[in-house]
Amino acid sequence: MTSSPGSASPFSRVKIRVGALVFCSNEVALIRRDRPEASHFVPPGGNVEPGEDLLAALQRELAEELGLAPSQAGEPELLWVIDQMVSRPGTTPPPRKLHLIYRLHIAPEVRGTLATEEYDEVPGGHEIGLIQWVDHRTTANLPIFPPIGPALAALPSPFAALPDASLPAVTDDNYVWV
Repeated sequence: MTSSPGSASPFSRVKIRVGALVFCSNEVALIRRDRPEASHFVPPGGNVEPGEDLLAALQRELAEELGLAPSQAGEPELLWVIDQMVSRPGTTPPPRKLHLIYRLHIAPEVRGTLATEEYDEVPGGHEIGLIQWVDHRTTANLPIFPPIGPALAALPSPFAALPDASLPAVTDDNYVWV
C-alpha cells in the first residue's frame, strides 16, 4: 500500500481498544456478529476515546453493550495485550491497534439481567450483535477477533494466573481481515 505526500501511511496512527472477557463460571460472554461473508465473535468492548481513562472506557463499553454496572462484577484484571497491524479494505489507512483484554467475573444472578443483543452504530443505522455465553474451553477454533480463541481455551480455569500478558501480534502474515 502506498501513500501520497501528506497522507497517512498504514499503521502510523495508534488506537487503543479495551475488551472484556466477562466470565460466569466457565462461560464467557462474546458478541457474535453475522455478516454476509461470515460470522465472527468479539469480546465486549470498544475504542478508548481521546483522554479517556482505560478502566473508565472499559466500564462505559460494558454498560453500553451488556448493561453491566461496575458494582455487578469483580475488579477488572488485565489479562492480555495484543498488537494489531492488519490491512483492511477501504481508503483510510489502517491504524495500528493495541487491544487490552481484561478479565472479570459475575454471579449467575447478574448474568440473567444482562443484555442479549448489542447494537453497534454503523453508517446508516445499527448492526445487531448477539451476546452468546460460550464455555471458554471450547473457543480454540471459534472465529474470534482479536484471535484469542486458542489462548482462551488453554486457560486452566477462568481464575488462572498467567505469567505473561503478551499474545502474538496480529499481522497480515497471520490474519486476513474479515
